[in-house]
Amino acid sequence: MSMVSEFKEFALKGNVMDLAVGVIIGGAFATITTSLVEDIIMPIVAFIAGGEINFKNMFFMLGDAPEGVAMTYDALKEAGVPVLAYGSFITVLINFLILAFIIFMMVKMVNRLRREDEVEEAVEEPSEEVQLLREISAKLSNTHITK
Repeated sequence: MSMVSEFKEFALKGNVMDLAVGVIIGGAFATITTSLVEDIIMPIVAFIAGGEINFKNMFFMLGDAPEGVAMTYDALKEAGVPVLAYGSFITVLINFLILAFIIFMMVKMVNRLRREDEVEEAVEEPSEEVQLLREISAKLSNTHITK
């Protein structure tokens, strides 16, 4: 079997395609979560805190800034100043927690639906043994035993 045909067989398996779709949707979902945090949650937190909170500009400089460079994260990074950007980390952490919670809720819902389907299947159709016992019982009740 040639390498091309082996790769074709591998790439066309259902699991690989499912994984590819999951990665694409996951990337889009991560973008939505980032927007949710940066555009909705953080402004609400800033409003409650009584002022604008820009987590991106929460950092510690680990070196000296050249003269004339603004003391913002973007300007310092562009100037090559090492900074410890704990504010960006907080934002990424919030994104992760929201994403993890949403995935947890989705898995919980899918598991509940699967359990409901299994219960319905179990109720709908009796086991083979029960069916056989019912048939035997029906035949015995129809048979008249005489002495």
